[in-house]
Amino acid sequence: MTVQHTGMDVPLRPLTGLQKITIAFGSVAMGAGMTINFVVVAPLAREAGLTEIQVAGILTLSAAIYALMIPQWGRWADRFGRKRIMVFSLFAMASTNMMFLFALQAALAGLVTGMSTFFLLVFTRLFFGLLSPGLQPASMAAMTDATTPDTRAGGLGMLAAAMGLGSILGPAGASVLAEFGALAPIWGSILFCAFAGIVIGYMLPPSRGNRDRSRPEPLRIRDPRVFPHLAFLFCYFVAVGAIQQTLAWLIEDRFDLAKAASVQATGIAFACMSIALIVVQFGYVQPFRPDPKRILPVGLFCIVAGYVAAAEFMSFTALCLAFGLVGMGSALAVPAANALGSLSVERHEQGSAAALLSAAPPSGFIFGPLLGATLYSFEHRLPLFVSAAMMGALLLYRLYRNSSSSSPEA
Repeated sequence: MTVQHTGMDVPLRPLTGLQKITIAFGSVAMGAGMTINFVVVAPLAREAGLTEIQVAGILTLSAAIYALMIPQWGRWADRFGRKRIMVFSLFAMASTNMMFLFALQAALAGLVTGMSTFFLLVFTRLFFGLLSPGLQPASMAAMTDATTPDTRAGGLGMLAAAMGLGSILGPAGASVLAEFGALAPIWGSILFCAFAGIVIGYMLPPSRGNRDRSRPEPLRIRDPRVFPHLAFLFCYFVAVGAIQQTLAWLIEDRFDLAKAASVQATGIAFACMSIALIVVQFGYVQPFRPDPKRILPVGLFCIVAGYVAAAEFMSFTALCLAFGLVGMGSALAVPAANALGSLSVERHEQGSAAALLSAAPPSGFIFGPLLGATLYSFEHRLPLFVSAAMMGALLLYRLYRNSSSSSPEA
């Protein structure tokens, strides 16, 4: 179904270029914090006596609460204003990550052991899922309001690129800060989130919430226009979550590395992926604004090839190159999929659609880490092969949709 967009192609709530960069800066902080969790927390939690399944379970439960709360935080962003919710969420990330850090520090010191460690980490991590989900729907909705249909892929792609930049800074910072202690990188991410909240609070215009009862109803998850795009992104992030959960373990076990060397090597692999994402995003997607329908299959193919290469080629250099290819594919696939979902509805609904689509990453991370950890317990390369197969299925689906419809919103 083709959606007719009426009216002049001007943003609903224009922002300056600097203000858009400020929104993206919040995503940089979030990306750094999330990547540090996979680079540092996963191996340290295993060192504290938890199994791979238990570590994945902690992140899965947190992601489940996070995903369930996103629609509510999206409604609060509509009611109270995007800026207020973004600032609150960044400070909530900083404070809840601090709680989690203290709990992990107690486990590493032996103050808590056994299942007590697991339940303590679960308890503290649940606060992250409850209080910090507002950044994604608020920032995506704000960027949607500040762009036109022609510039939306680039605007949403800027947020994806910002997450990628954060995932460069996260591993790089982890490698540097680890010299001051195993938990120092998490302290760095806490301070970064708080600083990003201050910057957004100062740089963005006052929030323009809508507290009256005439505001439009939020889109339903089962809305037939958006649901196919939401399901697509959900499957995509299940596959991504399986790899991100197990990559640190794969590098540690494949190359027989000590803990410090493992953190550094995992950071390098993540950085290669993220650098490629940034180069493609700002060197191609942003300046040339390609058709999302055309670049989405190309991106998925690159990801499939990268995962298979990482599984088949055993050298660390080859693994880094493979994840560089994955980063290239991600730079094309994620903003294209989000743009197609946003453009599938009427113009006044696009902010709600963007906020709804922002639930896909945490929803995928409910199942992805647990799937990856389970597969990894059988064979170290199995998460890579299964995720490649999932991406391949999405590629075939997208090619079918492209061939069966000429609509730009298909």
